[in-house]
Amino acid sequence: MLIAFQMDPIEDVDIDADSTFRLAEEAQARGHELMVYTPDDLFYREDKVCARVRRITVQREKDAHVTAQTAEIVDLAEVDVIWLRQDPPFDMGYITTTHLLDRLRGKTLVVNDPFWVRNSPEKLLVLDYPDLTPPTMIARNIDMLKAFKEDHGDVILKPLYGNGGAGVFRLTPEDRNLNSLHELFTGINREPLIMQKFLPDVSAGDKRVILVDGEPVGGINRVPAKGEVRSNMHVGGKPEATALTEREKEICAIIGPRLKEMGQVFVGIDVIGGWLTEINVTSPTGIQELERFDGVNIAAKIWEAIEGRVAAMA
Repeated sequence: MLIAFQMDPIEDVDIDADSTFRLAEEAQARGHELMVYTPDDLFYREDKVCARVRRITVQREKDAHVTAQTAEIVDLAEVDVIWLRQDPPFDMGYITTTHLLDRLRGKTLVVNDPFWVRNSPEKLLVLDYPDLTPPTMIARNIDMLKAFKEDHGDVILKPLYGNGGAGVFRLTPEDRNLNSLHELFTGINREPLIMQKFLPDVSAGDKRVILVDGEPVGGINRVPAKGEVRSNMHVGGKPEATALTEREKEICAIIGPRLKEMGQVFVGIDVIGGWLTEINVTSPTGIQELERFDGVNIAAKIWEAIEGRVAAMA
């Protein structure tokens, strides 16, 4: 198959951690042809969705992990699979790419399905499952946020469309910084904030569970660094091997069928102390860490699901 990755510059990825690189590596091993382009190189012209792409080969060699040909213009309707893999922020630029890629429906398989990526931001999709999630408020009004904090005391405040643990703050009952943080965030953009009841179990780890076509294939536990409440690996969280609990399997059984129906082939959910906090569909990570811990080729499982979907479209 001909595979295109819409992603941030591939030259900058960490080949020992980046999930997109691992997906490209496995695709190449399966005989597929690879191309890459950045979101800025995606365009629509006269009823065609095209991109300025580079055909590539990859190899697991630091600082020499990609060999690219000269850029060319390709009609993306002629590509078999497009991976939507650029990192957030989930802003209007990101949303516009999903609208353009959605025009390829029925011609090219886009993973994850851009319609549902656009309509399922990680911190909003969980609102469909209130029985699985901690108490949550989404608001921009400071009085509403103060009332929620008054009710729950110890809370987490974070940007609604952030990623990688950036801008995440814990506010204890004694903390008096809510007004200042509100001023800071609302001065940056016009988006609401999300506030959740703090889960003390985060000290034992924030589990990333990976689902492939709606089925859990394993998880890693991300333990916060000393003195830190954020467990994201981008900010020093340490990955550890782990097994899924019965509660985590229950969560996956509830949300998995819907994710599959929505065309969300590769999803990473976050669970703290048995509570679902995020459903990551935009550019989830964790493949390489899970493969190292469990010795299972997760990338192959993902490609098997994709190849099955492409065959069904033929």
